[in-house]
Amino acid sequence: MIVEVMDRTPAEVFPPGEFIREEIEARGWSQVELAEILGRPPRLVSELIAGKRAITPETAKGLGEAFNTGAQFWMNLESSYRLAQVKQDSSNSVARRAKLYEKAPVKEMMRRYWIQPTENIDVLEKSVMDFLHIKSLDDQPQLLPHAARKSTSYIEHTPAEQAWLFRARQLAQAVDVKSFSEASFTTALARLKTLLRDPEDVRQVPRVLADAGVRFLVVETLPQTRIDGACLWLNDKSPVIAVSLRFDRIDGFWHTLLHECAHVKHKDGLEAGGLLDLDLVGEGSGTGEEKPAIEKRADDFAANFSIQKSDLDNFILRVRPLFSKTKIQGLSARLNVHQGIVVGQLQHRKAIPYSHSREMLAKVRHIVTEAALTDGFGSFLTTAV
Repeated sequence: MIVEVMDRTPAEVFPPGEFIREEIEARGWSQVELAEILGRPPRLVSELIAGKRAITPETAKGLGEAFNTGAQFWMNLESSYRLAQVKQDSSNSVARRAKLYEKAPVKEMMRRYWIQPTENIDVLEKSVMDFLHIKSLDDQPQLLPHAARKSTSYIEHTPAEQAWLFRARQLAQAVDVKSFSEASFTTALARLKTLLRDPEDVRQVPRVLADAGVRFLVVETLPQTRIDGACLWLNDKSPVIAVSLRFDRIDGFWHTLLHECAHVKHKDGLEAGGLLDLDLVGEGSGTGEEKPAIEKRADDFAANFSIQKSDLDNFILRVRPLFSKTKIQGLSARLNVHQGIVVGQLQHRKAIPYSHSREMLAKVRHIVTEAALTDGFGSFLTTAV
């Protein structure tokens, strides 16, 4: 008699040997006779019935022919039995880990000590929830616990982007600053204007902003993300500017910094706790047509802060298409900004290709990270939750 194997989890799963025993008894065969029919040693049949030996594809084929059932029936019985022998983890750790890895880039967070490295699923789950300030993995993380449930940007954040934001917010609380006011911030912007010429002057940026009550820090971006910066708010008097320094070039640093300054100036993202900015610089940066008004406004502020649009427009009209290095350096000197900033804006305007005058794009990452609180680039802070 053949019992159909149903696609369900039975209360008890019997070894395939029990079914073999029933089949030979129904036919009046002995174990030795079955062994002769199969052309296999009697010991093999004995071990199969006792559950000491697994049914191989070859054995399944022989049993299928002997009992007229087909080989798949016996392979299914064997698979069901072996799966049932695997002890079920009462904590359902596999499912829990899968949910954790969907919620956050757990492996990278442990590597960078954003959370404590551990193999204990209970500890890991609590660390991730504490990091994201949630009570359940079904909750949606929010930068401000009581903020309205809405996206803090014009795109939905990925788990990695979300984690980066929370790390920046976590570390920002350790940055010492003076009281923030609109007047002090206006003064800070005027001071920043004087730092656009010399790459070495970028080391003054963290202190200038701190004097105005703005926390500034660097958090290296996570793999497979295109984060350039963010404007965060610990409260309405505690703005934070975080940058990733994804591209090590002076124009990218200043454009990102000033873009976030514009957000601070207009208190963008205050209600939700912050705004995350992707693809602000580099060849992947957009033209602005697909961006919301506050992002276009921030882009325009950053560009005009360094070089007035009218100055760049006139330069392009006069020089196009012969943008020689000498002419770029001349405009740079006249406007008192670094030549790399001119090159970056010309590239963004597509007046010159991204391969043009790349040697003018001074590297500033090493200067900025020496002066600012930095998490990443080989120097991971061990302030894990």
